[in-house]
Amino acid sequence: MAIALPKEKTKPSLDLSSKTILTYGPPKIGKSTFASRFPNAIFFECEPGLNELEVFKVPTYNWDDFLAACTLVSAGDHPFKTIVVDTVDNAFKFCSDHINKKHGVEYEGDLDHGKGWAFVKNEWHRVLTRLASLPYGLILISHAVDKQIKTRTEEYSKSQPSLPDRARGVVLGLVDMILFCDTVSRKTKDGQLVVERVIRTKPSPAYEAGDRTGRLPDVLPLDFDAFLKAFNSGPQATSPATSTTNGKETK
Repeated sequence: MAIALPKEKTKPSLDLSSKTILTYGPPKIGKSTFASRFPNAIFFECEPGLNELEVFKVPTYNWDDFLAACTLVSAGDHPFKTIVVDTVDNAFKFCSDHINKKHGVEYEGDLDHGKGWAFVKNEWHRVLTRLASLPYGLILISHAVDKQIKTRTEEYSKSQPSLPDRARGVVLGLVDMILFCDTVSRKTKDGQLVVERVIRTKPSPAYEAGDRTGRLPDVLPLDFDAFLKAFNSGPQATSPATSTTNGKETK
């Protein structure tokens, strides 16, 4: 097929179903609940933990099952608009286990000259890139881990997704948003301590976050309605995104 040079610039998409998002944070903070509110979501369940949510899910507890789920979704002929991988940490472990089994080793490092690492990274990149290129939203859920960062002048702790570095690098290169789910504490006028769950969206020495769209504030409540409102009313937004809740499309 012939390739032609473009005559017009592409415009930023305002459709949440076109975004690839990494959401991470501590256990039980509400990451899966938040992801479940995205338009027509289907979960690739890579670890138990969705029993309290009413969601569409496909059990994917090994790499063959994960690939089969990818094939089913990519074929179309379904109502889903958002794929949720919960968790992407376990999905990467399945990928690693698959490659090790294929080559008859227990660990990637058992293959000579770094071949094991290359095989795993290539397979991970191939599948994640394919998922991100589908005409659906992609939400990748991860746990958080505190990592000690050392520079020539200081040492500090930074919250990051708990993916191994070789998997994390691929994911960070694909996503449009890195959302860090966190808590903040404040005292009310009567002295009561209140803990609120929030989403952090901008880079910080204390945590990994980012927003390529430029539409989100630095901090917002860990609530899908608040997220959608912020996304639609951001400085680059020109028309509203849509959300589907209980089968009904809203604006």
